[in-house]
Amino acid sequence: MKYEVVVIGGGPAGLGAAVEAKKCGANSVLIIERDRELGGILNQCIHNGFGLHEFKEELTGPEYAQRFIEQANKSDIEIMLNTMVLNIDDERNIIALGEQGIMEIQAGAVVLAMGCRERTAGAIAINGYRPAGVYTAGMAQRIINMEGYMVGKEVVIYGSGDIGLIMARRMTLEGAKVKAVVEIMPYSSGLYRNIAQCLEDYDIPLMLSHNIQEIHGKDRINGVTISKVDENRRPIKGTEEFISCDTLLLSVGLIPENELSQKAGIAIDKITNGPIVDSKMHTQVDGIFACGNVLHVHDIVDFVTKESRIAGKNAAYYVRQNLNKDSYVSTKSDKGIRYIMPHKILLNSEEDVNLYMRVDGIYKDSKVIVKCDNKEILSKKMRHMIPSEMINIVLKNELIKDLSGEITVEVEGEKHA
Repeated sequence: MKYEVVVIGGGPAGLGAAVEAKKCGANSVLIIERDRELGGILNQCIHNGFGLHEFKEELTGPEYAQRFIEQANKSDIEIMLNTMVLNIDDERNIIALGEQGIMEIQAGAVVLAMGCRERTAGAIAINGYRPAGVYTAGMAQRIINMEGYMVGKEVVIYGSGDIGLIMARRMTLEGAKVKAVVEIMPYSSGLYRNIAQCLEDYDIPLMLSHNIQEIHGKDRINGVTISKVDENRRPIKGTEEFISCDTLLLSVGLIPENELSQKAGIAIDKITNGPIVDSKMHTQVDGIFACGNVLHVHDIVDFVTKESRIAGKNAAYYVRQNLNKDSYVSTKSDKGIRYIMPHKILLNSEEDVNLYMRVDGIYKDSKVIVKCDNKEILSKKMRHMIPSEMINIVLKNELIKDLSGEITVEVEGEKHA
């Protein structure tokens, strides 16, 4: 089986990349999706707030996904559902297992769009047994929104990621009592709008600088012991508090799904846990591109779509031998910046380049400064920055053409936490 462009993953990143690849001249495009339907995580995100950037209107997750599913169906894109990719090599040979058995697929170009997975209880090593009633927030979201089952009545949520915040509201609306959202950091790891709309509007306490020391219960969870933590995240003796509950939801981080990327020999960034890419979303392995949460964890799906369009378009250009990749400058995070995406900027790009980054703490009334060879070329004033909210700085095409050395980005201002 041969296709010009094969997209691995049928979520928002994969759909956007496939539609764009077809639009930009790829004759045969295949989406391989391991689930029973397209749409990925959006299918269980029944709340609104999607599409404000992409469609200039507010949509639910399924509505946002359906827009792209309809485009894919109209574009004569082939789709394989219930199909798991087992292996991919650096020659773009793909081994997949589907309803028809084992398949070998040769791709002219590959777009990696596998998304990410949630960290589990084992990843954070909480003391206690492994009782029923402990779920990741995303799993609980799927069980309630897609399968139609309620997971509990008295709930504690550990971690203040966006899924956890949204599930605090969802559980409340379904009649459960959410007793607290416990966060080990001195700041929330979710968007401010979700803190306001999901916690403050429902009087759900957010307990910052707290951790869960122990899960109680053997067959079913019956409570947790929490305590305050110091600046080194160590429990402070004498601050322990028991909270009774029959359900614990974990919202303690996401991990990009890059086992296939590593099998293909793709270099992985140690900070993002995603592939190293240039501004065309091209990895260091020729003909393999990456986009979306497999690359780095996003907070807004519209940014995923923007990235996926770049990956899909350039995958199509690659098979048409129209992909320019002559000269580039690398990017590097400096003071206050945790990481920058992309890792390299192609100088012959005909388009503007979006730099995505996250800060390493809380900053107020600060400035993000972009430098080339230690000379300031661009700056952006920011009233408030936190690690959970991604920052986007646009490098105009006219500016890129004049670059001659390494790009660095730093924060000018005092770190508050």
